[in-house]
Amino acid sequence: MAASRINVMARSFSSTSVAQQMVKPPVQVFGVEGRYATALYSAAHKQKSLDVVEKDLIKFQGLMKTDKKLTEFVKDPSIKRKVKAEAFRAISKSFSPATVNLLSLMAENGRLDKVNQVINAFKLIMAADRGEVVCEVITAKPLDADLKGKLEAALKSSVKSGQNIQLTTRVDPSIVGGMIVSIGDKYVDMSVASKIKKYTDVLKQAV
Repeated sequence: MAASRINVMARSFSSTSVAQQMVKPPVQVFGVEGRYATALYSAAHKQKSLDVVEKDLIKFQGLMKTDKKLTEFVKDPSIKRKVKAEAFRAISKSFSPATVNLLSLMAENGRLDKVNQVINAFKLIMAADRGEVVCEVITAKPLDADLKGKLEAALKSSVKSGQNIQLTTRVDPSIVGGMIVSIGDKYVDMSVASKIKKYTDVLKQAV
């Protein structure tokens, strides 16, 4: 039921049978957040409001970090879905129709806990739409300038001609060593922590 309602969102700004077809995003994103982000991209593309929607979502994501009342409202399971949906419809003057439609639909479906993931998935799609490839590298220790430069060069060689790498780095001591690389919709775990877990699992099975 939820999936069909997401598809309705994507078709809601169109009337002809051709226009009602989903607009395929430049990069595939998966999971619940991927379905919402893809439907939003399709709807906003037809409405010619992609840039506006992206700005809306970045603004909303920022508000979620600074406005405690908004965060509590979004996360509070005791507030009825219908009440949350109506609240988001009431902010139609602050955001574009596609953005309001997304938030109210997620509220109705009880999926507001995924709103940050949906926004990040949409940003990933928009980056690909601009010919950018979003890449995040997680390491146990900060990368020095030389290693970061070599890593960025290696990543650039792995993307298509004309695409630009948008690299961000993050430190997570829990991975122990090595690195975890997310590039576009691909994910490669080369951390020491993942290898330790793999070997531990093998040992457990052998006992």
